[in-house]
Amino acid sequence: MQPEDFAYLYELESDFWWFVGMREITAALLDPVCAPGIDRQVLDDGSGTGGNLSWLKRYAGNGEVAGIDVTAEALSFCKKQGHQLLVQASATDLPFPESRFDLVTSFDVLVQIPGVGSDESAISEIFRVLKPGGIAFVRGAAYEWLKSDHDAALATHHRYSLEELVGKMKAAGFEILRSTYANSFLLPVALVRRLVLKRIGLARGSDVKPMPSALRWVNAPLTAALRAEAAWLRRGETKLGFGLSAICLARKP
Repeated sequence: MQPEDFAYLYELESDFWWFVGMREITAALLDPVCAPGIDRQVLDDGSGTGGNLSWLKRYAGNGEVAGIDVTAEALSFCKKQGHQLLVQASATDLPFPESRFDLVTSFDVLVQIPGVGSDESAISEIFRVLKPGGIAFVRGAAYEWLKSDHDAALATHHRYSLEELVGKMKAAGFEILRSTYANSFLLPVALVRRLVLKRIGLARGSDVKPMPSALRWVNAPLTAALRAEAAWLRRGETKLGFGLSAICLARKP
């Protein structure tokens, strides 16, 4: 990622439709198994510029929320938000003892780790640092065939099918609680943008950047689309059969 990409992430995390909507979807899946307000030790495994560290306090109660990221630049933005429990480290080699955390989240991090087998190593590390009975929430970009220069800009090395992500979590020893795709309603829009417009030279680079002022009105309806998905996912064991993200919610036995 380029320095401007970190600046965009920092600027957008609080109110850009994708971040707001995906947090709603995360809560819809996590809340039933990890009720907010209870004291927990939480790790955001790949904290980026820190927006999710603040949001994850809802699951920590009087406990702590720690963050790791492989880049010092990302962590500098976390510090701007007042976060202190930060470590520069790789997701494949977490600098924590076994059974340290009650909840570990991984938001679009596995997709950015280069090297064959590196994602399995990162999943094994999540398993190792979780307490028995601890919860893992892992999200990754979906569909390898959907790769575009959006992925190149964000250093995305691999996109997952839901079956692949679930299989890797099971292989690490996890008990799968729920799995689903997300960002489904907007998949047709993404198909046009990434497979057509980008390939003819339009809409280049990352899609995560400030909107032109003339288009900012679309932020509200795009947020509403993801909130509608979150409402659907709150209905027990429902799932979405396709989407731009693959999500696996799992427990360490």
